[in-house]
Amino acid sequence: MAAFDIGKLDDVIHGRMRLGIMAYLADAEVADFNELKAVLQATQGNLSVHLRKLEDAHYIEIEKSFLGRKPLTRARITPRGRKAFAEYLQAIAKLVGD
Repeated sequence: MAAFDIGKLDDVIHGRMRLGIMAYLADAEVADFNELKAVLQATQGNLSVHLRKLEDAHYIEIEKSFLGRKPLTRARITPRGRKAFAEYLQAIAKLVGD
């Protein structure tokens, strides 16, 4: 087994909720706020905080618009986020022995 470097775990992604967001967006590419809230069983406030942390790291982009008269917030994984998520998964694979 290759030597494991705990420093390779990205703290921005490692939190349970942020890991869930990244895993979902890695597959879906884009999701609206209510979709993420339902899938992750998150509260509105909790999800907002975690989305902001991922956005601050440039791992996701937040798009705000309106659908009719209703606000629509969508999260989209960025190329930087996709790369960081892939590196995170590689680091976890080394931890558990591939």
